[in-house]
This record gives sequence, C-alpha cells and structure tokens, in this order.
Amino acid sequence: MFDSIALVFQPLAIKQFDLLLIVYLVAITAEAMSGALAAGRRNMDFFGVAVIAFVTALGGGTIRDVILGNYPIGWTQHPEYVYLVILSGLATTLLAKFMHHLKGIFLMLDALGLVAFSLIGCNVALQLDYPTVVIIMAGMLTGICGGVLRDILCNQVPVVFCRELYASVSLLVCGLFLVLRSYGIDTQINTLICFIVGFGFRMSALRFSWKLPTFSYQQRWD
Repeated sequence: MFDSIALVFQPLAIKQFDLLLIVYLVAITAEAMSGALAAGRRNMDFFGVAVIAFVTALGGGTIRDVILGNYPIGWTQHPEYVYLVILSGLATTLLAKFMHHLKGIFLMLDALGLVAFSLIGCNVALQLDYPTVVIIMAGMLTGICGGVLRDILCNQVPVVFCRELYASVSLLVCGLFLVLRSYGIDTQINTLICFIVGFGFRMSALRFSWKLPTFSYQQRWD
C-alpha cells in the first residue's frame, strides 16, 4: 500500500523545485484545507468535503485553462496534485479543532497562494501569446475563482466580492509583474518582487481592515 502511495507522489519528488512550484504546492494544500473547513461549516459529508477541497484548490486554474483553450487542463497531467488536495481536505476533518490556533499561519499561506496563483495564470497566458488585458484576467481568474466556487457551492456570497481586498491584490500582482517584465527585469527577480509586494499588501489589508467602497441599493422596483 505504502509503495503505491509513494509511486503516486514520485513525480513531485523528481521535479525541479523552483520558488513558484514550492509556493504553488503549499498554496493548493492551504486552499484545500480552507475548502474543507467551509464544507464543515455546512455540515457536509466526507464526499462533500473532498469535492469542495478539490474545487477550491484547483478550480481557478481549471476555469483559466478552459477560457484560454489551454488543453490538456493542468491537473489532468499531474494526478499527484489531485491526491494532494483531496488528502489535505480529508486530513482537515481530523485537525479542524486545532485550526483556530493556526489562523495567522493560514492567512499567510493564503496570501502567498494568491500571489502564486496570479503569477502562474499570467505565465500561462503569456505563453499562449494573449494580449495584456487577457493576461491580467487570466492571473486574476487563477487567483480568485477557487474561492468564489467554494463560497457559491457553500451557498454564501463570495467573500472576495463583499469584504476583503483580495481580487485587488491579484490585480496589483499581475500588473506589477507585466510592468517589470516590460523593463526586462529577470524573471526570478520579478517573481520575488511580486511576492514581497503582493504578500505585504494582502497582510496590510488584513491588519488595517482595508476595503473597497461598497454599493448598497435597497429600493424595490415593484
């Protein structure tokens, strides 16, 4: 049994672990756990937990690939990602009672994940030679759509639309990445700068409760 599990994750072990890949693996794990917690708040069974964990972690990239026509979809070529996020989601059911002690770490991992997803989305669109606005949208779709799908499936208004500076962070990261790239900044340095700026902006938004203006319209038309 353990030999079979080792074979599943062997592709991860032999990959070249650059900065973006390491953060990506951490990010999909953290997102899967956040999805599992959301499923738990809705009293879902273990199948529901696994589905929400999967959608939260890999849904953004899937939507991006479908919209851009980037086939085959990423996780279909890396089944180890699927096992990782589902196992992370199910493991959360055992660790849930301790999760409130790890809230700070969780928020930091989520911030790193947002930056990583956004940069990966930008890179995919760049490789497909899309125009600038599509590249930015691809990065934002990758960064935020997993959380949007999670909230919709859990029957609540997506957090990204009503409370926190989240999509704005993704937009900043994508824009900064393209600006620095246009000036010929080395990709690794560019990535590092985007991580520092994006992470700092997201954590500052949480610390100081920064929010976009809200629109409230209560008048009835009938």
